[in-house]
Amino acid sequence: MPTATPGNEYVLRRDQGLSDYADTLADELATLPSQRPTVGCIIPAYNEGETIAGVLDSLLMQTRLPDVIHVIINNTTDDSVEVASHYAGPHTRLTPSGEQSTVIYVHDIGKNPDKKVGALNYGYSLVEGMDFLLGVDGDTTPEPNALEALVDEISSDDRIGGISAIYSIDDSALDGLMSKFLIAGQRAQFSAFNMQNLLKGRNMAVLGGQFSIFSTKALKQVLKDTHQRTPWVNDSEVEDSLLSLQIKSAGYLTKISAKAYAHVGGMTTLRSLDGQQVKWNYGAIDLMWPGQRGDTRGQPLHPNLRLRWFEHASMVLNMFTRIGFLLLLLGSLSIHAFVFRAWWLLPPLAAQFLNYRVARSMAFANRKDYVFALTFAPAEVYMWIRMGHFVRAWVKFFSRTQTDNWAAQAKAERGKGSSYLYPFLALLVFLAAAAAIWLQLPVGVRSDTLAVCWPILGILTVLQTAWMSLKALRRYRGYKA
Repeated sequence: MPTATPGNEYVLRRDQGLSDYADTLADELATLPSQRPTVGCIIPAYNEGETIAGVLDSLLMQTRLPDVIHVIINNTTDDSVEVASHYAGPHTRLTPSGEQSTVIYVHDIGKNPDKKVGALNYGYSLVEGMDFLLGVDGDTTPEPNALEALVDEISSDDRIGGISAIYSIDDSALDGLMSKFLIAGQRAQFSAFNMQNLLKGRNMAVLGGQFSIFSTKALKQVLKDTHQRTPWVNDSEVEDSLLSLQIKSAGYLTKISAKAYAHVGGMTTLRSLDGQQVKWNYGAIDLMWPGQRGDTRGQPLHPNLRLRWFEHASMVLNMFTRIGFLLLLLGSLSIHAFVFRAWWLLPPLAAQFLNYRVARSMAFANRKDYVFALTFAPAEVYMWIRMGHFVRAWVKFFSRTQTDNWAAQAKAERGKGSSYLYPFLALLVFLAAAAAIWLQLPVGVRSDTLAVCWPILGILTVLQTAWMSLKALRRYRGYKA
């Protein structure tokens, strides 16, 4: 074998063994600089003066810093610009993998008719030359290793177009029983949704804007395939769902991380929750409904929409069984024919067990989550509230009313509007009308009606209980939502 010469350190010496050479090569390769993928972070911020500092602090504490952070402030009326400006400039810190640096830029783009979508697209224009785009909401605080987990996974597989973190609703610093109740319900709702996606091959139907990373290569492919000028469009109520669907249609995977966690802001009033949930449901219907969007190939049974259809079908069943039981119960009492059966306790017990499993699956479960699940009543009340959101969204869709749901949500978050009461008022009117008609019927007709309807409801309830039991008994395979 030849002898090593200066400038040719990898030539074997005659007396050097193969194992010694392997060790030498490994040491030499370890000293070579490795190529690190670049990550550009964009934070659309609208009136985030109270939360933007916490978001930037959490990003600067990441074990893997973004290479650049752009705060895109738009339409703001608070001190978001002043607070964020304190962070503008270069930042360097020592991480477990060595010294890392980033630069924070603050952009006040003023009045922006496209709202969050406009801010996202403005940010995309600033980082489209980088390998990955990290989108972060102005009220989201990730766990310290969240970005590192996302970058490691998306850079390891070129098939991945985007990965979402696992979201949990921040329940710290809550005042009032109503806010605690609503946040507990949202935490359970998010956890159940996240676990569904984790168990379905970690396929994520919605790469939520709260904390998701995208391959800029995939985004450019979306622009090419859809003939769009920008990744996000302003003619959808759920811009993140639409983009996720388009990434999937472009041949890329949309995933949910099993390791990255981020805490997002929740809705603490009935008004604000209604505004958010109605917008989300309406946008989902807009994507799902045949012929609504000609640019969503495979609609309405696109892979990213199947879970949506299942969720809406499940909500219809929940409404039918609950309202049906209420009507039959009142009808039976009206003719003194109500007889309690012990097996009627099985459906609530199955629901309670499922709620308990959801609480157990949370990565950051606390006492309030278990109280919400095990006392049954809070979860049941929250389900009725969600049913109201569901009905409002479908009514708005079929009525074809031209409503700016972004503006409606912002108005609700400011404590204005009473639309959230409409479903409850409609239910009261419906019950009153049903009672008036029912009491006009002969007792024999009422008795025959009850005799037919109770078994039908019983069959549906048995099927629903069996499904809940199966969901509650399934293995979570070590995942924590």
